[in-house]
Amino acid sequence: MTSTASASGLCAGRVVVVTGAGRGLGRAHALAFAAEGARVVVNDLGAGPAGDGVSPGPARQVADEIVAAGGEAVVNGGDIATAEGASSLVADALESFGRLDTVVNNAGFVRDRMLVNLDEDDWDAVMRVHLKGHFLPLKHAAAHWRAEARAGRTPVARVINTSSGAGLLGSVGQANYAAAKAGIVALTLVAAAELGRYGVQVNAIAPAARTRMTEQTFAETMAAPGGGAFDAMAPENVSPLVVWLGSAASEGVTGRVFEAEAGRITVMEGWRPGPTADRGARWAPAQAGEEVRALLKEAETPGAVYGATPPAPPTEPANPGPAVT
Repeated sequence: MTSTASASGLCAGRVVVVTGAGRGLGRAHALAFAAEGARVVVNDLGAGPAGDGVSPGPARQVADEIVAAGGEAVVNGGDIATAEGASSLVADALESFGRLDTVVNNAGFVRDRMLVNLDEDDWDAVMRVHLKGHFLPLKHAAAHWRAEARAGRTPVARVINTSSGAGLLGSVGQANYAAAKAGIVALTLVAAAELGRYGVQVNAIAPAARTRMTEQTFAETMAAPGGGAFDAMAPENVSPLVVWLGSAASEGVTGRVFEAEAGRITVMEGWRPGPTADRGARWAPAQAGEEVRALLKEAETPGAVYGATPPAPPTEPANPGPAVT
């Protein structure tokens, strides 16, 4: 942490929970919030890159770093994919600091396999930590904020979920991870719609940065440059957006997904109706296929799945068959 905590920073007085905060993006977020005056609940199991093992060391190191810089932090070692662990995040925030303002759902790991080699256990484990591990902290925090709102103390609450480009476009060899991250986007949209009445804003980020999940799979892309050049893949580049979304200054921004990489921020635009044909009656199968080909010529080409060759534009079949009327 390069600067001391600020009593007048963007998040002064706020209490922030960051899951998976022992390393990588979570660590960068926790330090950045503390530098802007937030008090931080540093959650991390200390598990390995595939979710194995437990160690309190990483979370403790981050909390100690925040305190050494003049900030306030407590360690939480709860398993965020259990009701007990997720509820302990809220309990620790309230017990230690008397309030809860922001939750950053960040914890996760990968177990990459090609689809036909993907074990059921690897599917379940990744779904558990990413998707269930977003749902449960969000659920328990939202229950607290709803109670506050009903008691006449409407919060200025924020949730930042962590999706991925894999969840937006797909990624070869990561069917479990991509499916979980896509689910997080849908969870974000639903939560934003449901919780706005209680003073809660919910957004998601799709970050690209150097973490334990990316530095080996994408080693060349993620490598830090030498010679003092801008380190585009440093996780600290993503944190300013997360801090702003987690602050009161982000009033009115909810139900959005942002890509964040290096010095770039992109508002992602999701599924919406494209070219459409309405016959006003039931289609015959061949008729429907003919119309689909026509519509695809008008539609935008989707982004390429990570690790795959971009799809070729649709072409007319060699033998379209007899015309259907």
